[in-house]
Amino acid sequence: MPKRNSDTAAGSAAGTLYICATPIGNLADITIRVLDTLKEVDLIAAEDTRHSIKLLNHFGISTPMTSYHEYNKIEKAEELVRQLQEGRNIALITDAGTPAVSDPGEELVRQCLAAGVPVTSLPGPCACVAALTLSGLPTRRFCFEAFLPPEKKERQWILDELKKETRTIILYEAPHHLVRTLQDLRDALGGGRRMTLCRELTKTYEETWQTTLDGALARYETEEPRGECVIVLEGCSIESRREEQARAWDGLTIEEHVAVYEAQGMPRKEAMRQAAKDRGLSRRDVYQRLSRPADFPQ
Repeated sequence: MPKRNSDTAAGSAAGTLYICATPIGNLADITIRVLDTLKEVDLIAAEDTRHSIKLLNHFGISTPMTSYHEYNKIEKAEELVRQLQEGRNIALITDAGTPAVSDPGEELVRQCLAAGVPVTSLPGPCACVAALTLSGLPTRRFCFEAFLPPEKKERQWILDELKKETRTIILYEAPHHLVRTLQDLRDALGGGRRMTLCRELTKTYEETWQTTLDGALARYETEEPRGECVIVLEGCSIESRREEQARAWDGLTIEEHVAVYEAQGMPRKEAMRQAAKDRGLSRRDVYQRLSRPADFPQ
């Protein structure tokens, strides 16, 4: 448990930044360690002090707070690092869940590490992990995309990347943007792609719904989306990736196919071997198609 360092003399050791996970809905999910830390630190950096005061009041915590959010994250992080260097202990909290995960706390952590300030994480609630465990989709390999970017070009670039993603995909979305995001995902990945929609996690009206992208869109033709959502999507199957790659190679001659690998710096024999593998051919077939006596003496 941290000790208050408000009266620490100049030149003493730096304080510690505590990354404190807070409930994503049910207040009972907070850990004893986080509660003890929030009581004992010198300052709490909160994303929205008006929101976080409700949490602190619920648990009888009177530690001073300061605002730290997306719009002041650079300058405020510099100020907080100075206080940490002076020996103060600071807890970082977000509105809900684990700070620095798709969150401005990432910047504060970066600046602390650059300045040699100790940082430690107090694990707890995290919406993306909770949704993954509820999804019924493969959990061994997954990727977290947070919110899709609103800018059209960047958004399309991400969607194009997700077409090839074989891991389970996790995204966040607000209710007023949900339909547009589902439409974009359907257009990119196909309406039959399996998904699980998690709404209002750990709250009174929590819902976990297994469906497809087409099924989700059909529901919201007659129903208004409500509650913060986590979308968990089935990844592209390995077989689908192989079929897609095979179709891409079909547009190239064998000579062009080998040239692609050679342009990447691959030796000619290795490029021929890889092209043969891509096309489901034997190396002899490719060799006979391309070999010349001057290059490959018999």
